[in-house]
Amino acid sequence: MRTAFILLRAAGAIAVVAAVVGQLLVSLDYWTTTGVRDLATSVANFFSFFTIQSNIVGAVSLAIGAVHLARGGGEDPRWFAVLRACATTYLVTTGVVYNLLLRGIELPQGSTLAWSNEVLHVVVPIVLLVDWLFAPGRRRLGWGTVGIVVIYPIVWVLYTLVRGPLVYSDATGRQGWYPYPFLDPANFENGYGTVALYVVAIAALIAVAGCGVVAVSRMRRPR
Repeated sequence: MRTAFILLRAAGAIAVVAAVVGQLLVSLDYWTTTGVRDLATSVANFFSFFTIQSNIVGAVSLAIGAVHLARGGGEDPRWFAVLRACATTYLVTTGVVYNLLLRGIELPQGSTLAWSNEVLHVVVPIVLLVDWLFAPGRRRLGWGTVGIVVIYPIVWVLYTLVRGPLVYSDATGRQGWYPYPFLDPANFENGYGTVALYVVAIAALIAVAGCGVVAVSRMRRPR
């Protein structure tokens, strides 16, 4: 079982790197051929997606976890258990939000690489969930961990909403850039009012997912 999860974690981390690099290369080619001049801003926009950032966190967690198991480690150190909990929560949320709200919508990252899209939004969230449920060494966490889990999404939303109106996107040819359509007030009659509803709903989903992740850690493992 230990060997299986070493391989699963290593494969998951490699898949994230391949998917992110593959999509970035496709996006760079798309921006170049369509005459985008400010590539630095476009690359910054690319790495501002919650999907990209959460998958990077997931890849780091999986890579550390693979090394930890390969070195014969027992129970996860607390810092690593918290990192795993965060990565699992963020990627489960990413998978749910994408497949409920965003599947079939072209996001402002340039031409979408289909296999990369599926890896980042479906495969890796499933890998993190399976890893959390069944991998050896999972540590029991306190409920205060949920408070740590929600820090990054709150900071990301604030960053996105403050940065959004300030960015001119060559790719879209307009002032204002948001990684997801439900965060762009220009898409709604009620503007920021509707955006706030989406933010609250997704925050609730993250909190529920975080509670679920912590609850699983507190369950007794069958011998």
